[in-house]
Amino acid sequence: VKLVESGGGLVQPGGSLRLSCAASGDSLSDYTMGWYRQIPGQLRELVGSVNSAGFTKYGDFVKGRFAVFRDNAKNTIDLQMTNLNPEDTAAYYCQAEQRTAIGGLIWYWGEGTQVTVSG
Repeated sequence: VKLVESGGGLVQPGGSLRLSCAASGDSLSDYTMGWYRQIPGQLRELVGSVNSAGFTKYGDFVKGRFAVFRDNAKNTIDLQMTNLNPEDTAAYYCQAEQRTAIGGLIWYWGEGTQVTVSG
């Protein structure tokens, strides 16, 4: 499975940005897909994810500002971010989580895309 992110860049505080992740190598309709971010010096943290049933989960810091959208037909997952603030500056990573037949988990990661919020 290969994941490729796009859409990062520089945005002003209060602005919006949409990240996209395109997956290839397998149909990911049975995977949980999500977005994580990593601020320098900190652990990687969940931004938002959506499982195969469509249930979503978000990090506490999101507070309704972000939303994830998956399109199984296109094998993509997008992250729509609004009301961005400088604390959202980070590298954002796409992730796909596969559950194996014996109950284990395999995680696939993209290379990340940088989001910088600065005015």
